[in-house]
Amino acid sequence: MSKKAMVLIVGLALLLACPLSGVADAKNVIKIGLTISTTGKYTFASSQGFKGVTIWADQVNAAGGLDLGGGKVPVELVYYDDRSDKETVVKLYEKLINEDKVDVCFAPFGSTLTGAAAAITEKYGIMLVIWSAASDAIYQQGYKTIVSATETPVSLMPKPEVDHMTKLGIKKLAVVYVDEPFPAGLAKHAKRLAENNGIEVVRYEKFSPGTKDFTILLQKVRASGADAFYASAYMDDQKIMIRQMKEANLSFPYTYMVYSGMPQWSDIGDDGLYIFGHTLYHESLNWKVTAGMDRVTFEKAFDKEFPKAENPPDFQTSLSYGAGVLLGLFIEKANSLDGAALKQAALDLSGNVTVMTGPYEIDETGNQLLMPFIVTQVQKNGDKQKLVLLYPEAVATGEVVFPIPAWKDR
Repeated sequence: MSKKAMVLIVGLALLLACPLSGVADAKNVIKIGLTISTTGKYTFASSQGFKGVTIWADQVNAAGGLDLGGGKVPVELVYYDDRSDKETVVKLYEKLINEDKVDVCFAPFGSTLTGAAAAITEKYGIMLVIWSAASDAIYQQGYKTIVSATETPVSLMPKPEVDHMTKLGIKKLAVVYVDEPFPAGLAKHAKRLAENNGIEVVRYEKFSPGTKDFTILLQKVRASGADAFYASAYMDDQKIMIRQMKEANLSFPYTYMVYSGMPQWSDIGDDGLYIFGHTLYHESLNWKVTAGMDRVTFEKAFDKEFPKAENPPDFQTSLSYGAGVLLGLFIEKANSLDGAALKQAALDLSGNVTVMTGPYEIDETGNQLLMPFIVTQVQKNGDKQKLVLLYPEAVATGEVVFPIPAWKDR
């Protein structure tokens, strides 16, 4: 055989061995890379979210896998502890992509860590599915392969509670926030929306992460004459604030702390009563889902998978589960694991899917436009606490307690 003929045969063999553009590689498993916070300040929320994506992965594999390349392919979660640290996130997503050879990535918890992960996945053209990062800044970087599957952006998130305050006649609002992307964004837009509604923002102040003594800050809020207090921080910060507010005999007619809408808020007992918050997950919130499990079925799956769980599922769990369901739809619609193809599939599905946490719709940046939160209030139900849905009124499950009683009257 001539040398020229040999070259042609080898070239043809190499061409046939390569998949055509847009056609999925034959795969034995779809590797999904992510980090979770098993240590550090995001441990609780991250672990609750990880349970949701675990349930989704197990559900997919029980059904044989995802449709890809003409067959069913199982999924595998490849994950590490990011220690609630963004520098660690950067290193680990590099490892997931370059050493573990993951096909797609699931975001870590929160805007701070997700922002770090997105810079890495974008560099390699890997799809990053986001379930808990609400900071609008992430979606303003020009990234092409990110999608907020289930988390409402902070620019929209405070609207229900600000509208609720307005309806109740709040005139003066004090806003404090921890200097991190998500809480800072929430505070910024709460201020903007309040002012748009004619509410005067009489105090607007940040504090450093790790702050434990809020005494001076709370006294400044007291002196502002606010009749509503909006504390944008993580759960541990908010619990400390409540204790210190009680010690200072400081209360407001309306106090909003987002994490009071979670079951774990009850850990601080009756001190946490009457605080307003929000949720996406409640026994009275039952969307007509078109993909994945509904709330009732999901809770049964949760109890089966985590029979000894210390904490029940919450909105973090439901957000991550819904994001997993949507990732599966992206892969099957694209019939590909290519980041650009998955992003296009995500856009094609926008406005056409409802998961457990609500209707899915994104813009070109990947920012979520729906998944509306519901305003809640912690109230007393005999000897126990209950979470009452208040606003919008169409989903209300009880009457508001307003103004919040003084400490001596609770």
